[in-house]
Amino acid sequence: MPNAGKSDRRNFLKRAGTVSASAALAPYCWQAALGEARASSQTNLPAPRVLLSPMPYSAVTLSPGKPEQQRKDTVAVLFSLSDDELLKPYRVRSGKNAPGRAIGGWYDAYAYCPGHTFGQWLSAFARTAAIDNSDPMRARVRGLVAGLGDSFDANGSFFNDDNRFPAYTLEKLNCGLIDAYQFGDDRNAAEVLHRVNALAQQHLPEKALSRAEQKKRSTRDETYTYDETYTLPENYFLAYQRTGDAYYRELGLKFMHSSFLDPLAQGENVLPGLHAYSHLNALNSAAQAYLVTGDKKALAAAVNGFDFVQQQSFASGGWGPNEAFVTPGRGELAQSLHSTHNSFETPCGAYGHFKITRSLLAITGDGRYGDSMEAVMFNTILGSLPLQPDGRTFYYSDYNFQAKKVYVDGRWPCCSGTLAQAASDYRINAYLHGARGLYVNLYTPSTVRFEDRGLPVELQQSGDYPLDSAIHFDIRPAHAARFALSFRIPAWAGNGARMTLNGKPLAVPAPVRGFSTVERVWAKHDRLTLEIPLPLRTQPIAPETPNIVALLRGPVLLYGLGPSASVKESALLAARQVNQSRWMVETAAGNRVFVPFTAISGETYSPYHVVVS
Repeated sequence: MPNAGKSDRRNFLKRAGTVSASAALAPYCWQAALGEARASSQTNLPAPRVLLSPMPYSAVTLSPGKPEQQRKDTVAVLFSLSDDELLKPYRVRSGKNAPGRAIGGWYDAYAYCPGHTFGQWLSAFARTAAIDNSDPMRARVRGLVAGLGDSFDANGSFFNDDNRFPAYTLEKLNCGLIDAYQFGDDRNAAEVLHRVNALAQQHLPEKALSRAEQKKRSTRDETYTYDETYTLPENYFLAYQRTGDAYYRELGLKFMHSSFLDPLAQGENVLPGLHAYSHLNALNSAAQAYLVTGDKKALAAAVNGFDFVQQQSFASGGWGPNEAFVTPGRGELAQSLHSTHNSFETPCGAYGHFKITRSLLAITGDGRYGDSMEAVMFNTILGSLPLQPDGRTFYYSDYNFQAKKVYVDGRWPCCSGTLAQAASDYRINAYLHGARGLYVNLYTPSTVRFEDRGLPVELQQSGDYPLDSAIHFDIRPAHAARFALSFRIPAWAGNGARMTLNGKPLAVPAPVRGFSTVERVWAKHDRLTLEIPLPLRTQPIAPETPNIVALLRGPVLLYGLGPSASVKESALLAARQVNQSRWMVETAAGNRVFVPFTAISGETYSPYHVVVS
């Protein structure tokens, strides 16, 4: 996302060329692939190259609780904005009649990032229409799509060169329109999508440009070098998969970020110094390129790139202090605990994290991506402050030694767009379907309805995980039948997971790629209980700074209230549980309370602690 305002977002680190031990791969010629796409008349979609597929939004119902309430509250704030307010920047910049008030902040016609979150909000409305099976929400989606289509002039003036972020905004419009098409049941969205892209292409460069390349071309201030052409392929490839129109496949290949993805495919870590969230999105572009082209080098770039992200992640699962990737092995994560309060760009980063982990989980079937998704869900976005009607938005998770939760200065920033999308996606992150039936990826109270070889099945999940170790599954097939259910066993749980079926012990099958599969004849009222141990454990911030650690219980990072203080590691591991969400640790300065991120409001806190002997 664009860098802005008074934050530290311009203080990018110098690039380093750390190389992994991955096998060398020949560089992929994206331009050659584009030529092949233009020469081909094929319009049939390729066969899916996935092991697992997320369940549809409409198939999953979240039980009352924090995840579902966060979605409802966020969408309600956005829904209260009128169509005229949402469309105003597009109409003003195109010289059209533009009734309605300007909502301010980043969003206005000649503000920092005009209309930038419109597509994300449209996406959230479309996903909500599918989730709630809501005709009023579908009508809202249709009205916004039609209004958007009428808001551009014949020259696409909205995307003129006085707009800092034409590609950045277009990428979000593309997401909103393809979601309106698929989830909002709006066939007109395909026509508007094509028109918007035809207009925008007149104002975009001939290829994806890095920030360094943009700096050489820009005649304006530095903010005009922050546009993100390299994130466009993700939604172009999705548009191709959903519509079958080869035009979007061509555009996806045109904007592949070769200078970034080719070295990653070779196993070279080129992340340090790059803008974190946008380049994580570029990894998902590579994953989508693999799904469209079948090229394994694109998949290698996505897999290697995400491995490099995890090598420099905080214990929360977040990454990118000051919105930049760091160089592993130099102590830079530890330094950030003193130097910044902008540790992880939370709604945006979490949304991007969900997308790439969901893609890699679907392609590979590897539960480690679910482990990573789980950490980010429980330790970052679920604890974000709620979106306010005036556009105040939680932006950064703060991991400083004296941290606080605060709203960012500017109203309607980028994270006001991704919060609603991410909150909608908890349900599609939770369950996936594959050749061996249903896969349970996230443990959150919910109900999923699916079919196994024509057999309707309802599975209801309940419990207080991750605060309690027991997760209950009530299985309700239409009639007794044999099918498989697979459950993710987190890597940190080791071999400690236990199962019971109708109150009797059940042997836990050995996990395969992180999932334990139970295949049997299921009756209508079977109850399976999965118990995942929740041991206290410490995790160093980085190998080179082993004396700076976080305290975790299962997947949950526990934050010490008050400023950080030195403590013995043995004292952390002996934390005494006071109630379900509160622990007490004895330190030299007295007892200190530890809580999950979701339990913090205005207190000073710290997730990291200097351990002493």
